[in-house]
Amino acid sequence: MQNPDLLHRYIFDDLHVRGELVQLHQSLADILAGHDYPDAIKVLLAELMAATSLLTATLKFEGDIAVQLQGDGPVKYAVINGNHLQQMRGVARLNENAQLQGATAHIPSLLGNGHMVITITPKNGERYQGVVELTADTLAECLENYFKQSEQLETRLWLESDTAASSPRAGGMLLQVLPVEKQQSIEDFRHLEALTETITKDELLTLEPNQLLTRLYHQDNPKVFEPQKVSFVCGCSREKSEAAIINLGPAEINQLIEEQGAIAITCEYCNTAYQFSEAQLKALSQLQ
Repeated sequence: MQNPDLLHRYIFDDLHVRGELVQLHQSLADILAGHDYPDAIKVLLAELMAATSLLTATLKFEGDIAVQLQGDGPVKYAVINGNHLQQMRGVARLNENAQLQGATAHIPSLLGNGHMVITITPKNGERYQGVVELTADTLAECLENYFKQSEQLETRLWLESDTAASSPRAGGMLLQVLPVEKQQSIEDFRHLEALTETITKDELLTLEPNQLLTRLYHQDNPKVFEPQKVSFVCGCSREKSEAAIINLGPAEINQLIEEQGAIAITCEYCNTAYQFSEAQLKALSQLQ
């Protein structure tokens, strides 16, 4: 694959269904870098990243989206944050004494009793949050349940990943009916759903997008739009760390100085550590 880390949107001339295809490589590697995740967590984050990219592409406005899984199982939470520019970051945290075996993203085994929270924050407009219980075995099925409850649009997702190799990859596809001519759109959807079910893991992860879509839908004339780059963008900075310290207030900053002298603030997404000396902390305590 020559151009990974791209999201492709497509429609069909005579079918009332929209589709998306995403393939991830370097952006996924960047999210996993610096974290000693168990294999199962790598798979979970890979699928979650592909899914978040697909969901972000369904937004018809500028803004942010966060897809978070929370539970009482071995995984405390896992989250991918994205925006309309397809800039992604993510992290996972394990519950204490968590025991994980294998490399499958079986949701009940990883999350136990839990739920998925999808938060959509438009640049202009009201924030929306949807919550769905994690009652299915796979992340794709959990997201399909979310669409049934929140948007009531027939939607299917296919998610695959290969994180065992030194060069991790993930891929995802989404089909969704268009809200017109309901009976015809459902028939169109079933037709395309059956074709997409034939895709293999290797095809989704390695085939060039146009080749893949032609192989699946060669009789249905998919129209593919200009792809969008997907990238890892953490967003942390020394300035943001300074602002967080200032917000503590002079009393708490002075207490930190007394207890620790110097401190380091480490970003949970990229593991960058921002060091602050005693003198720097004292200067920040004067800025509020």
